[in-house]
Amino acid sequence: MTAPDTVDATLRALLADVLGLGEARAAALIDDSGLFGALPEFDSMAVATVLTEMEDRLGIIIDDDEIDGEIFETYGNLLAFSLRKVTN
Repeated sequence: MTAPDTVDATLRALLADVLGLGEARAAALIDDSGLFGALPEFDSMAVATVLTEMEDRLGIIIDDDEIDGEIFETYGNLLAFSLRKVTN
C-alpha cells in the first residue's frame, strides 16, 4: 500500500471504530461525504475522540490551533488534513 492508501485505510477504520459506523459504511465514504453535522454519530464529543485516535493511529501530533470546523465538514477534508500531517 502507498502512504495515501495507508492513511485512508487507517482513517476509515478509525471512523468505523470510534463512530460505530461499521466497515461497510466507512468504506462507502467518498471525498464529498459529510461528517460533522451530517452523520448523527459525529457530534462534538466524537471530535475529541477522533482527534486522539488520529494521533495514536497515525503517529502524529495535532495542535489545537490547527483545528477548525472545515476539517470535519467532509471525509475528503479530514483525509487531506491527515495526509498533510503524516507527510510533515
